[in-house]
Amino acid sequence: MRIALSVEYDGSRFHGWQYQPRQRTVQGVVQEAVSRIANTPIDVFAAGRTDTGVHALNQVVHFDTDVFRAEHNWLMGLNSNLPDDVCVKWIKNVPDSFHARFSAVKRRYRYLILNRNSRSALHHRRMWWYYKSLDENNMQLAANMLLGQHDFSAFRAQECQAKSPIKTLDKILVTRRDDCIAVDVEARSFLHHMVRNLLGVLVPVGEGKRPVNWVAEVLQSRDRNLAGVTAPAHGLYLTQVVYPQEYSLPAVSAFPVLW
Repeated sequence: MRIALSVEYDGSRFHGWQYQPRQRTVQGVVQEAVSRIANTPIDVFAAGRTDTGVHALNQVVHFDTDVFRAEHNWLMGLNSNLPDDVCVKWIKNVPDSFHARFSAVKRRYRYLILNRNSRSALHHRRMWWYYKSLDENNMQLAANMLLGQHDFSAFRAQECQAKSPIKTLDKILVTRRDDCIAVDVEARSFLHHMVRNLLGVLVPVGEGKRPVNWVAEVLQSRDRNLAGVTAPAHGLYLTQVVYPQEYSLPAVSAFPVLW
């Protein structure tokens, strides 16, 4: 049988999602817990990789097993065997046609910026502290130029393994609540470091160091060297993975971080 689950984790102490020998990874601890409950080695597959330091609220995972357990027992057993910075939020039997990565139709990320003079003692591993004043309205104007299908080579990490740099950005929304700025991004798939590199361009616009139309110039250049810095990993969250309704996966909030 095939089983799907949603995994939430704080990426601060992990060397990313993907299993690596002698490194603490999210895939490593989840596989260990699943294998322990099933009493046999099991591999797990995720909707997408997250880098070192990146968090997830709803990373979707699947695995195959011949071992029968009630969904509630899987849930309780896995959470009892996971470290305190990882938890399973739901678990569900799914048809064999389901694949955590290839069945996904949308992925949603949220990036958080703490925009105030002083750093945070509570959120230092969960937001990008940027002490210079940012204009979220100009950031949104710049972000609008990135919507739609484009060649995102200028926002692609050098080690990116995607076959094509062409992606379709369906949504990018910049909002502020008090000292916090959130940037919500939605697409079917992303290039390696794409969201963090987008932030590296939007922030200089928000600061006033660059004009709004600079973003379009960077996009059209297809040159990573002309773009901004890569935003820190600790401000990024995988918030939701969307699948066809036929799989009837549990609904989750689109904006579960802070507001």
